Amino acid sequence: MKRAEMMIKDLIKKNRSVRGYDISREVADEELREMVDCARLSASSVNMQPLKYVTINTPEGRDKIIGQISFAAKLSELHLPISGTEPMAYIVICQDENISKSGTGYHKDAGIVAQSITLAAAEMGLGACILGYFSPKEMATSLRLAGNLRPLLVIALGKSIEDIRIVEIEEGESTDYYRDENGVHYVPKRRLDDVIVEWE
Repeated sequence: MKRAEMMIKDLIKKNRSVRGYDISREVADEELREMVDCARLSASSVNMQPLKYVTINTPEGRDKIIGQISFAAKLSELHLPISGTEPMAYIVICQDENISKSGTGYHKDAGIVAQSITLAAAEMGLGACILGYFSPKEMATSLRLAGNLRPLLVIALGKSIEDIRIVEIEEGESTDYYRDENGVHYVPKRRLDDVIVEWE
């Protein structure tokens, strides 16, 4: 039991938001299908399962996505990803409104399946970045999706070329991620004792 717990914790630590990828490493259709299968098996509100997935790993498909998404809002001056380090695949998480038209009811589900997808990617030795800053309407039009499919999240995927490190911070310190002069990316995390709330 302890070994299994360590394994998932290691994957969670490894599962950081990646903004630079090795473009010589393709992401295979089979790998994308396995990630979607992990999403499919994840929890869903009242087991409605209204989420559908668009997998993209071709040059034409990647070109349709890259111009519509934004990486690393806190590091906008770097214009990430740098040319030649773009993601090699994407999974677009969509809500099928023929199953449910709820505007916000399945945003939690989208977060749950996004975590499942990125953890599966980490287990495969791949990196990922969950992206929500895009126009769902423009994304759907670009991908020529049926009118019942509304994009909720985009997950960028590929082999990471980044050095990403977690650093613990004291209460009151900034949670903004940052990079040093060598390009090392630091992700501040609140301490365990600072996120556990005492109750009476």
